[in-house]
Amino acid sequence: MRSALSSTKPKYPSSWKALSQGDLIREELELACAPVVERIFGYHFVRLGALSSEINIPSCPIKHIVNMTEQELENSSVRGISRDLPLQQNSVDAFLLAAELDFAQDPHQILREIDRAITANGQLIIAGFNPFSLAGLLKYLPINKDNLLHQGRFFTSARIKDWLQLLGFEIVEQEQVMYSSLFASQRFLPGSTLQRFCKRYFPGFSSMYILVARKREIPLSTIKPNWKVKKPSFSAASARIRHSREGNRQ
Repeated sequence: MRSALSSTKPKYPSSWKALSQGDLIREELELACAPVVERIFGYHFVRLGALSSEINIPSCPIKHIVNMTEQELENSSVRGISRDLPLQQNSVDAFLLAAELDFAQDPHQILREIDRAITANGQLIIAGFNPFSLAGLLKYLPINKDNLLHQGRFFTSARIKDWLQLLGFEIVEQEQVMYSSLFASQRFLPGSTLQRFCKRYFPGFSSMYILVARKREIPLSTIKPNWKVKKPSFSAASARIRHSREGNRQ
C-alpha cells in the first residue's frame, strides 16, 4: 500500500471544468449530497477546497456556509490552506470535502485539522474517486493526458474509513455515485438504465463514493471502585471445640 504522504504535490484543479465530464460529476454529487445535508443542523458549514465550493447545497438548513479555498476565487469567502485551517477549535458543525483528499499531498494532515475544528457530533461529507472502478484503471493509462484527473490519488473508501475511525469518527453511511470511465470524451447519462443496473448489481465499481461521518466525543468520567471489604467471621463455638481436642491429645 502506497504512503498517504506524497513526495510531490498533485496539480489541483481550480474548477470541475478542468476535469473531463466535470460538470456532470458535479451535478451527480449535488444530487447525492442533497438528502444528506438536509439532516445537518448547526451554525457553521465549511465547503473546503475549490471543487467543494462549487457543490450547491440549497437544501442545507445551515445558513452560514463558508467556501474556503487556497486561491482567491469568485465563489470563495475565506482564503485558507486545508492542511492548516484558519479556524478555531470546535467551531464548525459540518465540512464538505469533494475530491479534496484525492488532490492532497498529505490527506492525513487535512483530516487532523478537520478533527480539531469540528464540533462534537459534527458531520463530515467526503466525496472521493474509487480506484476499483473503470476510471481508476484508466488513470494509469495514457488516455486524455491533459485531464487533471490523472493527478488524483484515488484512495479506497475502506482506507478513508480507517483514517476517520482512528480520529474518533463514526461512519454514518456510504453512497456509490456514477459508473463511467470519466476519462473518455463520451458523456455518461445520469439515471440511464445502465447506471441503474450497475448501481444495483455492481455497487463496488462506481466511479465515485460519498462517505458521511459523525464526530463522536466520549465523555471521560472517573468510576469509583466499589471496594467491598470482607470482614473475618469468628465462631466462639469452633474455638472451644479446637481447644477441647488439643486438651484430649495431651
